[in-house]
Amino acid sequence: TMASSTISSSLRLLLTKIPICPKPAKKPSSFYKPVITFERIPTKLESSASSSMDLQPIADLPPKLQEIINLFQSVQDQKSKYEQLMFYGKNLKPLEPQFKTSDNKVQGCVSQVWVRAYLDSDNKNVFFEADSDSVLTKGLVALLVNGLSGRPVEEVLRVSPDFVELLGLQQKLSRSRNNGFLNMLNLMQKKALELLVEAEKGSNSGSKNDDSVSKIDGDDEKLSVGLSDEMGDDGLELGRSKEGEDGPGSGDSGNRGMRIREILERELTPTELEVEDVSYQHAGHAGVRGSDGETHFNVKVVSKEFEGKSLVKRHRLVYNLLQEELQSGLHALSITAKTPAEVGAV
Repeated sequence: TMASSTISSSLRLLLTKIPICPKPAKKPSSFYKPVITFERIPTKLESSASSSMDLQPIADLPPKLQEIINLFQSVQDQKSKYEQLMFYGKNLKPLEPQFKTSDNKVQGCVSQVWVRAYLDSDNKNVFFEADSDSVLTKGLVALLVNGLSGRPVEEVLRVSPDFVELLGLQQKLSRSRNNGFLNMLNLMQKKALELLVEAEKGSNSGSKNDDSVSKIDGDDEKLSVGLSDEMGDDGLELGRSKEGEDGPGSGDSGNRGMRIREILERELTPTELEVEDVSYQHAGHAGVRGSDGETHFNVKVVSKEFEGKSLVKRHRLVYNLLQEELQSGLHALSITAKTPAEVGAV
């Protein structure tokens, strides 16, 4: 018994010194290759010190765009991300020559880029075609074509330009290419909105008010559309800008905001009205350089005037009321338009 006790004690002592499940030795580095690798995607985006605004939740984006974002977030190195862009570009169907027009050309891009949009037979979903003379730019526009095509117009309009941050590309792209990418999205959303408005005209041809289509002509103008409110259910950004334009009202800090407030209070009699100047967030915008400021505003309006009106018609109403400002240096207007009943239901 004494001997067995001694042996047992010795074994326990030996086991405390030697791990039962020793850690496996690291694999030689030659076993690993710098290729696309995948890991579990976090359900919530980690907060970034460099981002002062909340990003649009991935779940609010079109399904195909969600898949693309998840793919890019799982890629570990930038080289693999660029290879994926090249793959998208290589497989993008070439745009027929007759569609490479000035109206379809994306302004503000280093390379030439064209975008075409059309609705399906039910006038419900929008489809895009695009092309570019640059391999990288073709990959970027192909990403948008793949992610946005075949979805309802309203869903495409709700895509925030900030989603580019979810791809993890903006820090590696040059400033001009990053701006070009956003201009591609702007043009696609502009064309989608125009198609929706034209479709509404067809179904409401007897209404005089619906004839005021906010279509923008001219190669140097663009309509920017994006998400503005946290819920993502009615924040469309409608604005028009001419590159480098300085118009009356672009100076005298505070004047434009006061004029916007006066117009909306007079015409809409809102129960709630917020007018916020966010021009400082767009200091690098092509239309802001050379301007004295007051170019970008967030507007929240709660009014009975919106009752019975669709989302697009509400924003067109505000847009039409502020035409003079949009013609004189206001480059972008982010609009949240609700009825008192909708606010009370939240």
